[in-house]
Amino acid sequence: MAAKLRKGDEVVVLAGKDKGKKGTIASVNPKAGKAIVDGVNIAIRHQKQTQNSQGGRTPQAMPIDLSNLAIVDKNGKPSRVGFRMDGDKKVRFAKTTGDAI
Repeated sequence: MAAKLRKGDEVVVLAGKDKGKKGTIASVNPKAGKAIVDGVNIAIRHQKQTQNSQGGRTPQAMPIDLSNLAIVDKNGKPSRVGFRMDGDKKVRFAKTTGDAI
């Protein structure tokens, strides 16, 4: 099945502690149904000092479930994603505006 959300898409969080925040998808794990979004679902990770890097508490974006994300259309509103044939190509489109993504 084709992916509705892909790396580089602008998304908004629909549920959870970061509800309403917008960000860009950094990576997607389709098998687990999760994505990492820049600036969303941040957790503090404790890093041990090494010869190359300073240790300490580093913020890191954690995976968030794909069901809690919606793509942002050209108006800045959350939208669902649909598929349609544009000539002989299958393209994604925003259900709210009907524009191809």
